[in-house]
Amino acid sequence: MGNIFPKDDLMKEIISDAIEKEDVRLRVYATKKRFKKLVTVIEGLDKDKLDETAKGLKSKLACGGTVKDGLVILQGNHILKIKGFLVSFGYDPESITVVPGFVK
Repeated sequence: MGNIFPKDDLMKEIISDAIEKEDVRLRVYATKKRFKKLVTVIEGLDKDKLDETAKGLKSKLACGGTVKDGLVILQGNHILKIKGFLVSFGYDPESITVVPGFVK
């Protein structure tokens, strides 16, 4: 028998998604990759949200990127803008650590 209150299921899904994002600790930094090109790396994202978050960030930042080994790797140095976009996706600002500069 189906649920007669479909809004309850929607609320449960929204609440569980918000709780998952609160427990996440993200680390964002820029580093040099092949041919001395800068890339922005986001680590600590939930495995289920990697592709969705990467697609949204690539669209918002108008850049290329990929998902590898649990990391989102974006082309270019976006550490000044990335925190705002992650917060707009629902991540807690206190859980996002942005490392200034770039890591060699």
